[in-house]
Amino acid sequence: MKMEKSCGAILCRETEELPQVLLIRHKNGGHWGFPKGHVEDRETEEETARREIWEETGLKAKLDTGFRKVVTYSPKPRVMKDVVYFAARPSGGALKRQEAEVEETCWATLGQALDLVTFETDRDVLRAFIAYYERD
Repeated sequence: MKMEKSCGAILCRETEELPQVLLIRHKNGGHWGFPKGHVEDRETEEETARREIWEETGLKAKLDTGFRKVVTYSPKPRVMKDVVYFAARPSGGALKRQEAEVEETCWATLGQALDLVTFETDRDVLRAFIAYYERD
């Protein structure tokens, strides 16, 4: 069994009305989810998450490692993959999708995001994030 690992984050911003999270629609499969990607070389989970957010969205991010959720699944036969998600806030840059991998980006309220996110495992991570966010 081959093991793979990706890292990313639920990027949340405050607005005057409601908090919003950044969703991306992946070109490969067309599913809505969060910025994430494969760990490269000797990167830490946090370095990977920040790099992937930057590459896929053009945004810099301040990670909150107090929130860390792992999704494990099999993307293809004989491969198991862990995806580690952190909470994050935008800290610079300008939203610009990575055209090679990202079909579309959108800021969505937490409720809208629960409706848009494609996979139940990602909705579970989002629900955990909402509980984490609302306890502050």
